[in-house]
Amino acid sequence: MPHAFIKMHGLGNDFVIIDGRTDGFLPDTAFCLRVADRHRGVGYDQLIVLAPPKDPLADLFMHMYNADGSTAGACGNATRCVAHLLFKETGRTDGVIQTIAGLLKVWQKSEGLIAVDFGQPRLLPSEIPLAEVSDTLRVPMTGYDVPPACCVSMGNPHAVFFVPNVMTVPLTTIGPKLEHHPLFPERCNIEFAQILTPKTIRMRVWERGTGITEACGSGACATLVAAVRRGLSERKAEVLLDGGSLTIEWREADGHVILIGPTALSFQGTLFL
Repeated sequence: MPHAFIKMHGLGNDFVIIDGRTDGFLPDTAFCLRVADRHRGVGYDQLIVLAPPKDPLADLFMHMYNADGSTAGACGNATRCVAHLLFKETGRTDGVIQTIAGLLKVWQKSEGLIAVDFGQPRLLPSEIPLAEVSDTLRVPMTGYDVPPACCVSMGNPHAVFFVPNVMTVPLTTIGPKLEHHPLFPERCNIEFAQILTPKTIRMRVWERGTGITEACGSGACATLVAAVRRGLSERKAEVLLDGGSLTIEWREADGHVILIGPTALSFQGTLFL
């Protein structure tokens, strides 16, 4: 059956969004793969399907799927795109979006900018999760020529590697190897970060189940948290990605991580796949 969709992106991190709140639509892996094909489908980094909320405090539930059909736990840029649609639908400037990672507060920060409260980062080995008990601040990657990772969960697992120059990292080859490292039983998002100043970080990302993307909201959050834990940056910084910049703050008062950035509508149409 046909499915109406909206194509949006946050700094080039792109999404196909389908509203399944009325018909209860949920995709199978074959559907995800067909739509993800950038030549025969539409193409996306994540497929987003909206559903009625399971929590009365939420406005809607957001299912997320990677380009390989696997389930995504969190996506900051997609959450901001859905928040844009929610605000347009309700006429409000704030709301709550439910994901498998929990409830995310969203609000209009200023014209063109939307904020997401990711809550507190998870830093224990069991929360990321890691296959072996380890100090998540410095996790050695045996067998790979990379520095120790700083591991963080933002509702999905991240491993952040601080390097002198992110542009010299062979992300296409090292990214999938680290994603599937035995230390990560649920695979992992891989970030390589370069500290430019205490308030500016350059980052590139290999997303679990998708590959290299132009931006990653949860990855930017994880990178800022990792940098603060290592004593490399201030608690609020600009994270520069391939597709643009995001502002991240790890608030000292409550420990919540706030993501701020723009969204954009690319096009909309109907799927006959």
